[in-house]
Amino acid sequence: MSLITLSTLSLLILLHLSLTSPSYAVNNASSPAAACKSSLYPKLCRSILSPITRSRTPPSNPYEYGRFSVKQCLKQARKTTAIINKLLSKGRSTLHHVDASGALNDCRQLSDLNAEYLETISSELGPAGPPTRPGSDRVRTLLSAILTNQQTCYDGLEASRSRGGSLGELYDPVFVNASRLYSVSLGLVTTALDGAAKGRSRPAVDRTRSGSGSAGSSGPMTMFSMIKRGLLEPTSDAVRVNANFTTINDAVAFAPNNTDISDGYFVIFVKEGVYQEYVLVPKNKKNLMLVGDGMNRTIVTGNHSVVDGWTTYNSATFAVHGERFVAMDMTFENTAGPQKHQAVAVRNSADLSIFYRCSFLGYQDTLYAHSLRQFYRECHVYGTVDFIFGNAASVFQGCTLYARKPMPGQKNAFTAQGRTDPNQVTGISIQNCTITGAMDLAMDPNGTENYLGRPWKEYSRTVYMQSFIDGLIQGAGWLEWNETFALDTLFFGEYNNYGPGANVSRRVQWPGYTVMNVTQALNFTAENFTTADTWLPFADIPYTGGLQ
Repeated sequence: MSLITLSTLSLLILLHLSLTSPSYAVNNASSPAAACKSSLYPKLCRSILSPITRSRTPPSNPYEYGRFSVKQCLKQARKTTAIINKLLSKGRSTLHHVDASGALNDCRQLSDLNAEYLETISSELGPAGPPTRPGSDRVRTLLSAILTNQQTCYDGLEASRSRGGSLGELYDPVFVNASRLYSVSLGLVTTALDGAAKGRSRPAVDRTRSGSGSAGSSGPMTMFSMIKRGLLEPTSDAVRVNANFTTINDAVAFAPNNTDISDGYFVIFVKEGVYQEYVLVPKNKKNLMLVGDGMNRTIVTGNHSVVDGWTTYNSATFAVHGERFVAMDMTFENTAGPQKHQAVAVRNSADLSIFYRCSFLGYQDTLYAHSLRQFYRECHVYGTVDFIFGNAASVFQGCTLYARKPMPGQKNAFTAQGRTDPNQVTGISIQNCTITGAMDLAMDPNGTENYLGRPWKEYSRTVYMQSFIDGLIQGAGWLEWNETFALDTLFFGEYNNYGPGANVSRRVQWPGYTVMNVTQALNFTAENFTTADTWLPFADIPYTGGLQ
C-alpha cells in the first residue's frame, strides 16, 4: 500500500459544442416490411412492429418504428433482469455449477446497465424528432453497447456451459432472443438517424490537425469543491495526515456521485506504490480522474483468472464504468500468467474514457476495451493471446504494444475485436503506434507466430494506421479464428504503416481485408470514429483529430 491524496485541482473546461440542425420531417413514409428488409432478422423485426399496423393511427415513418422498438427493448431488459434474479435466488444447487452463478451475476449487472441505457435512449429519441449530432452519436453508441452487453452475458453463459454449468430450458429464449431483439432495434434506429442526417449539414472537420485539449481563453475555469484529506501511508516510514484512506477503492467511494463535467474533474492522486486490490469505478462515479506517480511506479495489481473460477468479464484487476473517467501515469496488471488463460488487467466499460501514459500488463486478454467510446494515448500494453479485445469504439494513439512469450504452441494475436452486428459503431483503431515484442519474446529460442489480430466475432473491425510494425509480425499479418469464420464479414484494414513487418504484399487474401485508401482511413480517426473533438478537449491531453 502507499499514500493517496485528494486535491482541489481544477481543469479548464471547454464550452460545450453546440450543433444545430433543421427540424426533422417525420412524413417519410415506409411500411414495416420495407423498414425490416435490411435487418439481420427481418421476420422478428416485422413481428416486433406488427402492433403498430393494428393501431388506429399507425405511423409510417422509420423514426417512429425505431422509437417503438426501443420501448420493446426496455421491456425485454427488465424481463431479463427479473428472470436472472429468479435464477440466482434458487442458488448454486439449481445451477449445478459455480461458473453458472458467476456468469449470471455478470448478466444481472449487464442487464441493469441495458435498462438504464434504454431509458436514456428513450429520452434522446423524443416525439419532436431525431436529436442533433451529439445526441444521435450517443444513441448509436448506447445501442451498440446494449448489444455488446447482451453478447457478453451470452458468452459467459456459454463458457459456463462448456465447463458443466446449466441454466435449463430458459437459456435460449431469454439470452439468445434478447440479442436478436436488440439487433433489430439497432438497425431500425440506425436507418432512422441516417435518414435524418441526410437533411443536415455536418460541421466541417479539419482532418489533419492535432489538439491538446487546452481550453485557452475560450472556456470557463471552474473549481470543483473538495475536502482535503490526508491518507494512510502503511509503510515503515508512514505518515498519517488527518482522515485516512488505505485503498484506491476507499478514495473512489469518497468521490461525489453523478457530477457534471461543467464542474470539472474530481481528482485522486495515487502515490507511488503497489496496490494489491481489485478496483471498481461504478457508473455513478462520473468525471473521476486518477493520477499516479508514473508507469511502473503506481501499480494496481491482481491475479484473478478464468482457470481459477472467475468469468473473463469479472477477472479484471481494475474495472471502470463511470462516464468521462481519466487515468494518468499508472500501471494496471494481472499477474495470473499465461497458464491461467483469460486474465484481465483492465476492463473498460466507460463512455468517453481516457487512459494517458498508462501501462497494462498481462498475458491473455490483458485489456478488455469492452464497450462505448474510449481513447488511449502514449500507453504501453503487454500481452499474448488476444491481448487487446472487446467491442468498444477504441482509439489508440502513440502507444506501444508489446507481444510477450505465450504458452508453448500458442500464437500471439495483438487484437481480437468483438463486433457482432454491422450497425454497431465499434472497432479498434490503432494510429501512430509501435507494434513490437517484449524482451521475453525476443529471447524465445523456439519462436512464436505473431499476428496483428483475429476475428473474435462475425463483424470484427480493426485497423492499423501510420504505425511502426516490427519484424515479428507474420507476413500474412492476420490470423483466422476458426477456419473460414467471419472472413467475409470482418473489416481488417491497414493504412500507410512502416517498418519490417508492414509489407502488405504477402497479407491474407480474405474478402474482409483491405489496404485502405485515405478516404477509408479517415473513417477511423479519433474525430470521425469517436467524435473526439466533442469530449477529448475537456481532459487537456494531447490527441490527433485526423490523419497525420
